[in-house]
Amino acid sequence: MYSRSWSTPAAEGSVGSPAFVAEHGLWDEARLAAAERIEAGLDGIDFVRLVWGDPHGLVRSKTLTARTFRGVLRNGMNYSPGPFLKDTACTTAVDYRGEHGIGVEEIAGLGNFVLVPDPLTFLELPGEGARTAWVIGDEYLRDGRPHPLSSRHVLHRVLDRYAARGLAPVLGLEVEWYLARRLDDEPGNEGNGFGLQGPAPRVAAMNAGYQFNLDAAYDTVAPVTDPLALALLGLGLPVRSMEHEMGPGQVETTFDPMSALDTADAMLFFRVFTKRWCAARGLHASFMSQPAIAGADPSGWHLNQSVLETATGRNVFSAEGLSVGLSPTSKAYAEGLRDWLRDLFLLSVPTVNGYQRLGTQHALSPTRVDLSLESRTAMLRVVGSGAGAHIENRIGEPSANPYLNIAAQLFAGLEGLEGLEGSAGPGAGPAGGREPGRDIVPQSLREALEAFTAGRAARLLGEPLAACLAKLKESEVRRYEAWARHAAPVPGQVTEWEQREYFAAF
Repeated sequence: MYSRSWSTPAAEGSVGSPAFVAEHGLWDEARLAAAERIEAGLDGIDFVRLVWGDPHGLVRSKTLTARTFRGVLRNGMNYSPGPFLKDTACTTAVDYRGEHGIGVEEIAGLGNFVLVPDPLTFLELPGEGARTAWVIGDEYLRDGRPHPLSSRHVLHRVLDRYAARGLAPVLGLEVEWYLARRLDDEPGNEGNGFGLQGPAPRVAAMNAGYQFNLDAAYDTVAPVTDPLALALLGLGLPVRSMEHEMGPGQVETTFDPMSALDTADAMLFFRVFTKRWCAARGLHASFMSQPAIAGADPSGWHLNQSVLETATGRNVFSAEGLSVGLSPTSKAYAEGLRDWLRDLFLLSVPTVNGYQRLGTQHALSPTRVDLSLESRTAMLRVVGSGAGAHIENRIGEPSANPYLNIAAQLFAGLEGLEGLEGSAGPGAGPAGGREPGRDIVPQSLREALEAFTAGRAARLLGEPLAACLAKLKESEVRRYEAWARHAAPVPGQVTEWEQREYFAAF
C-alpha cells in the first residue's frame, strides 16, 4: 500500500515560541527531570490533553497528538484568551474589541497567550481506545511573564510568600457531589446559545437518600464509586474514602493531606475525571452545590488546612504542652480567615446556586463567621490536636475555582500571621478589626460581588484579575436577575435557570 509523505513546516503554528521554557527559565530541576521522563515515554502515548483552569475553574483543553506535544512540551502552545473573557454561559463579559478596562493589553483583538505544560502534572489516563495523557499548563504572556489573568499563578504567588517565611501549607480535601442516572442522551441544545443555556440533563436519583452513611445506600453507588476510587489511586491521587452523604445519590470523597498546589491540581482533575468516568457509564456526576433533584441536600467543599515549618516539619497550629486547642499562631491564622472572609467570599462561593446552601433552612449551614472546637455548626472548625491540629473551613462550594479558593484561604491566613508578628496580636487584621455586619457571610452572589468589588481582593489577585472576575460575575448575576424578574422564583427552591446554568457544566 502506497503511503504519501506529507511535508511539515519546521515551526508549527501551535508552538508558542522555540525554547520558550529555557529562554525564560520557567522550570526548576524537578520539572526538567520530569520532562525528560515524559519525552522518553511519548512513543507509548497517542494523544495529550493540554489543559488549564479558566477563571471559573472549568477545564479548557486542546487534544494534541503525541508528535505535536513533543514540541509543545518545551516551547509552549499558542492559545486564545477567549475563555478568560466569558461568563458561565459563554457570554462575552469583557470587551476585547475596544476598552476592556482590565489592564491587559494583550486581550485587545484576542491575541494569543502561551500555555506551558507543567511536567509534574502529567498523567496517563486509564481506559480503552486511544492512549491518552493529561497535563496542566501554566499561562504566560508572549514575553514570558506570568499571565495576569491566570488563577494558577495566583496560588504560585501566595505559596512563594509562604516559602520565603520557611512555611509550607498542607491541605486536605473533603468534596461532596451528586451521582445520578441519565434518563436520555439528549445534548440539551434546544434554545442554547451565547448566554442562553439549553436544558439540563434529565436524571433520576440513585436512591432515596436521607440515611446518612447507611451501608445499603452506599451499595447503590459502589459499582461506580469503588472502581472510580481505584482508578484515582492508580493515578497517584491519595483517595482516603468514598462515603454516602445525606442526599439521594450524594457522595463525599476525601483525600489524604497534600501540598497546596497538589491539592488544587487534584481538585481540578478529580472533578473532570469523575464527570468523564460517570458519563461513560450512562450516569451524570455534578459538583453543582444544590441540583434540582427532589430531596437534594446541598453539597459543600470543606478545606482542611494547617501550616508546617519546612526546616523542622513542625505543625505551627499545634498547641504546646498539654493545652487543648490551637496555638496563638493558628488563632492568628484563623483571625485572618475571618477578617478577609467577606472580601474574598466570591472566590469560595462563586455561583448563584452556591447561596442556596447558606439559607437558614439548613441546620449546618456555615453562615456565621465563627471559630469553634470540633463543632460542625461553625464556619471554622478546629479539628485534632498536636501534630494533627488543623482548621476546617466549611464555606466553599464544590464548583469553586480550586486555585482561587485555596489561594484566598492561604492568603487570608498569612495576613493573620503577619498581623500577629507585627505586634497587633490575634484579632487585629489588615483592616484593623471587623466592621458591623462582617460576622455574617454574604447571602447572595450579588452581595458577595459587592463586597468583592468594594474590598481588598486586588491585594491577592492583582488589579487585572480582580477587574476581570468582577465583570464575569456581574454578567452572570445580571442574567439571573433579569430572568428572576419575570419568573418570580420561590425563595429556597432551586430554579430552572440555575439547573440550566450549572448542572451540566459543573
